[in-house]
Amino acid sequence: MSDFFKNKVVAVTGGSEGIGKALVELLLSKGAKVSTCGRNYDKLYHLQSRFPSYPLHTVAADVSIENDCRHFIHSTIKMMGGIDILINNAGISMKALVQDASTEVMRNVMNVNFFGAAYCTKHALDTIIQRKGVIVGISSIAGYRGLPGRSAYSASKFALQGWLEALRTELLGTGVHVMWVCPGYTTSNIRYAALNEEGNAQGESPLDESGLMSPEECAVHILKAIEKKKRTMVMTFMGKETVFLNKFFPGLTDRLVKRFFFKDGKLIK
Repeated sequence: MSDFFKNKVVAVTGGSEGIGKALVELLLSKGAKVSTCGRNYDKLYHLQSRFPSYPLHTVAADVSIENDCRHFIHSTIKMMGGIDILINNAGISMKALVQDASTEVMRNVMNVNFFGAAYCTKHALDTIIQRKGVIVGISSIAGYRGLPGRSAYSASKFALQGWLEALRTELLGTGVHVMWVCPGYTTSNIRYAALNEEGNAQGESPLDESGLMSPEECAVHILKAIEKKKRTMVMTFMGKETVFLNKFFPGLTDRLVKRFFFKDGKLIK
């Protein structure tokens, strides 16, 4: 087994459930020292209680609030001496047409998905540069192709990827590696917690969850990509196909995406 992550300090945002939690658990099994944050104190407490003898640091934090991000990063550095790898995983989705969605929905999604990553990265940057570490953004196919009903989500992921690409260029020659990965549809809470047009959690998934990738499998792919220092990674065939078609056949992709998300003029996914 590779010892790439052994004794490395890895900070993971949104680690109390879904992909983030799977990343935390897999990293601990690989010998990493892990710090994670989430908004739900009870879920963090449960996670901590499952690993009482492991080097795990948990912080209750809302990444949309800069002071919370600052506290998470600074407490991680204080407890563990620095940060080698930052995985900006915390995220929120939405399901609403632009015509129906409130501006609050757009603001909330952008604050979590883009500014949360920007805040944490900014406050961790000095220690990551010092350690020649890795900065990771968990993005989406929605960062390559705007998806109907996910306008704010797409905007936040486009922003995240553009920001990380600019940062990667700024840090060339420093030894820091900047990358992003794009999981496909995963069996996680993100669709149940997705905001509707009024800004409330929709409480249901529009997809058949039975055939989707598990968070645990997704975490394996993400850590392999980090270890190999991939520039970017799109995980699924559908994702790769969408990126390819959108680049070379954008008009066709418009029609295919519309057909996938709509039925009889109504948004179904």
